[in-house]
Amino acid sequence: MAVRVYEAKDHAAAYLQYRVTPREMIEKITSFMQRQTPQQFQLAVDIGCGSGQGTILLAPHFTKVVGIDVSAAQLEMAQANDNPPNVLYRQGPAEELPFQAGEVDLVTAMTAAHWFDRQRFLREADRVLRPGGCLALLSYTLDMELDYKDVSDTLNDICKEFYAALLPFRNAFLGTNSMKIYTDMFDSCPYPDKEWNECVRLNRTLPLNGYIGMVETFSSYQKLKQMDPAEARRLSDDIRTKLLSAMQVSSPDTEVTVVVKYFYWLARKP
Repeated sequence: MAVRVYEAKDHAAAYLQYRVTPREMIEKITSFMQRQTPQQFQLAVDIGCGSGQGTILLAPHFTKVVGIDVSAAQLEMAQANDNPPNVLYRQGPAEELPFQAGEVDLVTAMTAAHWFDRQRFLREADRVLRPGGCLALLSYTLDMELDYKDVSDTLNDICKEFYAALLPFRNAFLGTNSMKIYTDMFDSCPYPDKEWNECVRLNRTLPLNGYIGMVETFSSYQKLKQMDPAEARRLSDDIRTKLLSAMQVSSPDTEVTVVVKYFYWLARKP
């Protein structure tokens, strides 16, 4: 991988606890594959698998699923999951996959490909994919929204404060817009059979503290936390207090609807 993040044990544990599981996105991937190559569901590879939330969602659809990540801490969390028997994990980079040429039916990366050496990764994905195999990359924008009674607009103004405070700590490798990373990769993919989709809204009911915890897993928050732990805690506490006040509740366990906006692209190797 071009950039290594999410490697501290406490960060990996928070990632497992708070990150959204994109179950609806798995259906979109498998539906695309079923339309194009319905017999090719032997081996799926989830790259940058983290703690395995997305990896295990692939298990019902494939004979074998392999999750790959460079982070030993993330893989420790993944292996502690209640994993189906056809799921296993390996440590390694996205750009050097431990598979033979033409062996893999699905190569996917869920909220991870922006950290890769993108052109090397695309070449490696092409090497390991079977003819007719699928490449599926997905992620989401960091402007998650909250929905709660009649104060949603007020809550989202406060959320924007949260995101703006973290922007100076964004990793320079990502540039200013993660979606552009994915559109550039989509444009550079030579496969003629490909499709781009954006703003797929996934709703999750979470305690307010779950939303705060999710934002705290962002690499920008973790960078702030490394530089100034007290300021990171002050920021989280300030945002939480403002949100609770707007909601007119006292418990951070009060449930809200978190709206996560996914984008993704799919491509079939000729």
